[in-house]
Amino acid sequence: MNTQIFVNLPVKHLDQSVAFFTALGYTFNAQFTDETATCMIVSENIFVMLLTEDKFRTFTPKSICDATKSTEVLICLSCQSREEVDDRVSKAVAAGGSTYNQPLDHGFMYAHGFQDLDGHIWELVYMEPGTSCQG
Repeated sequence: MNTQIFVNLPVKHLDQSVAFFTALGYTFNAQFTDETATCMIVSENIFVMLLTEDKFRTFTPKSICDATKSTEVLICLSCQSREEVDDRVSKAVAAGGSTYNQPLDHGFMYAHGFQDLDGHIWELVYMEPGTSCQG
């Protein structure tokens, strides 16, 4: 089975979010893009739906979390090297995002992250070959 994951995130300004993630090197699927939403391609099986807050509200009866004040989810993506982790964080900060912690070096695992324009936290992690969450 080839499972895909779609993360749905509310954003205040879709065009600014698209520009931010474009600066980080991500592309978007035009088939799933309009003035209220876009599909950001993270990898072959991982996609992030960036939805205007009004559009996001149509999917849930709950209020939207203000990610600049509360944390509802941490998005963690693997990288191929420590340098890639640092490069992505640098690009995010240059595009208007911010860091929220210092890099963590556990020897076998290196992690750092950033907050996007809406305050969503994106963790980036490099794990030494042979290290896996799969048992």
